[in-house]
Amino acid sequence: MARTTKTPEWSTADIPDQTGRTVVVTGANSGLGLATTRALAAAGAHVVLAVRDTARGQAAAAGIAGSTEVRRLDLADLASVQAFAAAWDGRLDVLINNAGVMNLPESRTADGFERQFGTNHLGHFALTNLLLPHVTDRVVTLSSGLHRARGTRIHFDNLALDGEYTPGAAYSQSKLANLLFTLELQRRLDEAGSPVRAVAAHPGWAATELQGHDANGVRRALMLFGNRLFAQDAAGGALPTLYAAVADLPGASYAGPGGRFELRGAPVLVDRSPEAADADVARRLWDVSQELTGVGFPASLPSH
Repeated sequence: MARTTKTPEWSTADIPDQTGRTVVVTGANSGLGLATTRALAAAGAHVVLAVRDTARGQAAAAGIAGSTEVRRLDLADLASVQAFAAAWDGRLDVLINNAGVMNLPESRTADGFERQFGTNHLGHFALTNLLLPHVTDRVVTLSSGLHRARGTRIHFDNLALDGEYTPGAAYSQSKLANLLFTLELQRRLDEAGSPVRAVAAHPGWAATELQGHDANGVRRALMLFGNRLFAQDAAGGALPTLYAAVADLPGASYAGPGGRFELRGAPVLVDRSPEAADADVARRLWDVSQELTGVGFPASLPSH
């Protein structure tokens, strides 16, 4: 009887040598972003920690072995996004749109957007398009399994969910937007003849600081309890991001944990919801996002 050989699970040992490559990681001072930064710097990349609090960023960078630098970026303020991009000079191999906020009380960004949609989607939408002329390899955007939450859609008639706001619905909408953004970004890159790839990832259930900011005290306590029982650590949660950042994956693909319910485990390619695969909705979201941010796809891109 022939034996079957199990394919080895992907791990940080599979990260190719990153010497000479530059990577930007948003929200890199803690949690998944810090674990991602640590792994890429260890593999030889020069990693820019794009963070809102530079003091925390410097403290995080001090504990990382490898080449790093810290730059200020507040994704909830388009002026900060513009300033970060304007200061960029030279090539950027990989942009990792990692930063995010989760299940916050109803609030607004500096530009008046609902904070979760504004930070998780619109801030990264503007940042990506402004930096795209420098990007040589790929853009990785973090989504969440909660993009599949029941009833999740893009509320084009009420993006801020005024009068119907719940923290969970706003978060799920923003994570659906991340996947739709990746889909339409890849379509535009292909149309422009660019070799750059847009890919997405989700961490499964990873124990990070994110759950500790939930607006609902009971849900916050349950999530923190679940962290102790079911979650993988930040290093495990960062594996799908790292896989998406360095593995030879097709554009518009989506990586996540390969374990049961995609909660944990070695990274593999996973499916997105039908809503997240709707090309027409992706195009409409792009147009709305461009109108809201005043930033669009570059008129021309270098061939690198």
